[in-house]
Amino acid sequence: MRTILAGLASLLLLACSQGAEREESAPRRIVSLDYCADQYVLRFARREEILALSPHARDPYSYMRKAAEGLPLVRPRSADILALGPTHVVRSYGGGPNVTGFMERARVEVVQIGFPETLEDVRAEVLRVGSELGGPDAARAVANDMDARLAALAQRDGPRPRALYMTPGGVAAGEGTLVHELMLAAGLANFQDRPGWNPIPLERLAYERPDLVAAGFLEDRASHVDSWSAMRHPVALELLGEKPVVRLDGAWTSCGGWFLVDAIKALAQGRGQAGAR
Repeated sequence: MRTILAGLASLLLLACSQGAEREESAPRRIVSLDYCADQYVLRFARREEILALSPHARDPYSYMRKAAEGLPLVRPRSADILALGPTHVVRSYGGGPNVTGFMERARVEVVQIGFPETLEDVRAEVLRVGSELGGPDAARAVANDMDARLAALAQRDGPRPRALYMTPGGVAAGEGTLVHELMLAAGLANFQDRPGWNPIPLERLAYERPDLVAAGFLEDRASHVDSWSAMRHPVALELLGEKPVVRLDGAWTSCGGWFLVDAIKALAQGRGQAGAR
């Protein structure tokens, strides 16, 4: 333990000395600590600025996984990060609760990504983080594209079919979740009448059904927790075979970013299928 602490102290001193010598015009050296941060780094930072991405940058739920190919990956541990000599670290949750203070003491700038709860929050994060990493023009271009796509998908009149969001883990999303906001933006009403994240309402489904199902993360076998998941119940399985199912790619909804509009587009298309029945 003493050896580890001594090593970390040495790295911290080295990083401080490097920071003191760094000129304002020096190129940025960016490390991303989690796959939500990876999306913003890959979208807005120049490729030559990226020192390393998180170990999950190429996972199926990383929207920018193709852009991550060929770039180094690093574990979000202080010693591993500082050994690379970064000027900037980008994170949402990666590195643990104490990493921000540690990096700031090492004179490494930390770009913290928030946890948006609404589409307006997402747009604000795109503008803020995108401006920090790629400049205001690049950030505004992505935000304006979001606005245009959302305007094209907006439903101005007519009924709102009811959708139930279900996952292999057996949970459904209610009011107060970002998934709920996506449904509303797609012209749907949320069948789940309990706020937040709760178990799939099997008892209610026995006598009342939504117009369509929004199924998230079905492509990931690892997320099928066990045979006790509510998703495996006969009522849930019957629902999947009975109603239109919109399969939402996990990469669209894992993080709060501009790519959420892809999920809204899929839901809006599902709205049309439900209305045709």
